[in-house]
Order: sequence, then structure tokens, then C-alpha cells
Amino acid sequence: MEILVRRLAYTNVARCLSTSLTRSPPNFRTRFTSQIGSLCSFSDSSTQSTACSVSTGDAAVNCLGFRTWHNGGGTFHHSACIDTTAVIEIGAVVHSKSVVGASVHIGSGSVIGHAVTIGQSTKIGFNVALSNCTVGDFCVIHNGVCIGQDGFGFFVDEHGTMKKKPQMLNVKIGTNVEIGSNTCIDRGSWRDTVIGNNTKIDNLVQIGHNVIIGDCCMLCGQVGIAGSVTIGDYVTLGGRVAIRDHVSVGSKVRLAALSCVTKDIKEPGDYGGFPAIPISAWRRQVAKHSEASRKK
Repeated sequence: MEILVRRLAYTNVARCLSTSLTRSPPNFRTRFTSQIGSLCSFSDSSTQSTACSVSTGDAAVNCLGFRTWHNGGGTFHHSACIDTTAVIEIGAVVHSKSVVGASVHIGSGSVIGHAVTIGQSTKIGFNVALSNCTVGDFCVIHNGVCIGQDGFGFFVDEHGTMKKKPQMLNVKIGTNVEIGSNTCIDRGSWRDTVIGNNTKIDNLVQIGHNVIIGDCCMLCGQVGIAGSVTIGDYVTLGGRVAIRDHVSVGSKVRLAALSCVTKDIKEPGDYGGFPAIPISAWRRQVAKHSEASRKK
């Protein structure tokens, strides 16, 4: 008896579903797809129509022109140029007119903004946000990195109102650069922000707008670089080093942890302290201060 009741129930449900589908408007499937976005894998060319439709093959397209990437299940805009060997994990989004090179891997939750370029064999972690930037070949961008957002630029007008300065330029990341988790790099306002080839950046580093960093530099954790700073090649910044705005640091300079740069450093060598001075002078200052404290 119980089996008979279940069969009758299933029959009624199927009959009701068939009736509702028959009475649905002709564009039912189209409207359904526009709400849920891309559902299936897609491996066709990017020249197909962007209208709301459901393909009879293996592609589902929504009204905004987004589709599901065949390798990883992520979402991409039809106007993006993506190499077939790239992996876009489920939950990642590649926006319009972006370029993704060969063997690129984009982790879940990452967003590649409009017209961003990513070079070949670059690895992008989870929850990365890239906008207004180009990224070179063989880079590694770890989880939570934000690149290309507006810099911190404001002024007070004649009425005493705080106004935002336009931030309209880009970030250029060189080749073989590694950027640690939760690091932020702001886009330029009067010149592009640039990170040179083979530079390595630790976690939680802030790089302001218009900053230019040379090749083969190393920036340790919690370094803060204010806007419009210029840094040469082979520069090493210890943990929590701070550099004020519009300062230049020459090539082959090394700064001890917790140092603060307040004026230009032109000669190569080791520096430390607040304000940063040659390391030997800073050590003498520390020794004298320690001796004076003991005498008290």
C-alpha cells in the first residue's frame, strides 16, 4: 500500500510539472538563464553572440555576456582573450577585454577586472583583486592581494571641503615578481606605479600611488611606502620600514627593520634608525643612548 501511494504521488507531481512548463511563456528558458548565469563548461570561440540564450551544446550564456570557462569552472566575459591552457577555478571571474596568458592559474574567489593583462605561467591565489594593471610572466600573487585600486590622494578646496584627487593611471608588474598575501599596490595618479622584474614582496606591504620600485628588490613584511617614492635596483627593506612620500632611495641600499626614511638616500650601503642614517652612525647612537641610560 505504501509503495502504491508513493507511485501515485510521483505521478501527480510529474503531471503538474509538465502542465506548468507547457503554460510557461516562450522565453522561460532565456529568463531562467539570465538569472543564474553560466551553468555549463564553455570552450568555444569568443565571437559568439552575447544575447540571453541557452546553447544546445555545452555553453550557457547570460545577458551580461559571461560564460563558464571549460578548465576549472570559473566565469569569464565573452570579450576576454584567454589562452586555452589557463585554469580559472570555480568562483573566479575574468571581466571584459582582459588578457590571460598560457598556463595561468587563477584561484577561486579572485576577480580580474576590465582590460587587465596577465602574462604566461603566472599563479594567482584565492580572493585576489586585480584592476587597472598589467602583470608580467612567471609571477606569483598570493591570497588576498589587491592591485590597481585608487591611491590615497585628497585635498581641501577653497570652501574647506575634502576632495578626492583623480587616480586614473595603472600598475605595471614586471616579470618573475612575487607578491605576498594581503599586500596592496595602488594605481598611479600622475605616473604609473611600477614593480620591477624579479622583485619579491612579503605579506602585508602597502605601496602607494606613483611608486616606482626597481629590479631585484626585497620588501619584508609590513613595509609602508608612501606615494611617489622612487626606489632603485637591488634594494632591501627590512620589516616595518617606512618611507615618506616623494623620496628617492638609490640602488643597492639596505634598510634595517623599523627604519624610517625621511629624505633621499643616494649612496649605496646599509642604513637604519629614525630618521634613517648610515648604519655605523645609528649603532653609535644606540650605544651612547644605552650607556647614558645605565648611568642614570
